[in-house]
Amino acid sequence: MTIQVRHVTDAEIVPKGFDPYDEAVFIFAELWPALNSDSTSTPQPVPPVRRGVFLLPNILTTGCLACGFFAIVSAIHGDFARAGQAIFAAMVFDGLDGRVARWTRTESVFGKEFDSLADMVSFGVAPALVAYQWGVAAIAEYGSGWGRFGWIASFFYAVCAALRLARFNARASTADKRYFEGLPSPSAAGLVAAFVWFSSEWLEPNLAGLALSFGVCAIAGVLMISAIPYQSIKQIDWNARVKFFYFVIVPLSLALVVANPPPMLLLLFTCYVSLAPLMWVWRKLRRSVGA
Repeated sequence: MTIQVRHVTDAEIVPKGFDPYDEAVFIFAELWPALNSDSTSTPQPVPPVRRGVFLLPNILTTGCLACGFFAIVSAIHGDFARAGQAIFAAMVFDGLDGRVARWTRTESVFGKEFDSLADMVSFGVAPALVAYQWGVAAIAEYGSGWGRFGWIASFFYAVCAALRLARFNARASTADKRYFEGLPSPSAAGLVAAFVWFSSEWLEPNLAGLALSFGVCAIAGVLMISAIPYQSIKQIDWNARVKFFYFVIVPLSLALVVANPPPMLLLLFTCYVSLAPLMWVWRKLRRSVGA
């Protein structure tokens, strides 16, 4: 008797003429993978799962988080100069951790998530609370309505910072690396911190100044969740040649900041925050006129 066998996969071998439930079929199907495999091959060992976190970049991220927490504590105690300094120190740590991770090839998913949470505390919650603590006591004297405006503006800033960070994480793989979509949260925090630091040393907390402070929080929040493109300094070619005039601007700016930090930092961050919206409006007007 001749048995014809059709070509089937390794998982289904059923000769014609046999009942599918024949015992011989199942024995042949069980033996087929072993007969079909290379007898000389040996199983490859499974690499062990690496546990732990990279030390250096996460220490810098922890420093960013610590500075944000210290800014909150300083604001509660009424030391707004230290609170502003702590937020700017957090910006330094935030700028270093990612670059150190890339330079040392220690980037990880854990580091990205940790950095995002630290940014939320240092550049979302801390500036909102610093602004609120500076103006809450004085603005309440002008009525309960102004007091509600103060905490609503501060909370709005914190929510916008959270939305900005969530959008950045969701679109990180597809976004244009040359620009930020909306105002970066560290720059927004720098604007709010510089304004409160400057106001606490140079201005009396009258109604106009307090309303302006909370207005800065609201404007910074709106710019964070906007779609206005902001130039990214991460894509600057530090090895490129520049004109001598531009090189002189850097040490001159640093000297002015060191000489009188509050007004100079407020001026620098105001220019950076307002430049992109002004350019965006200018491009819109040019397109409308050209059309």
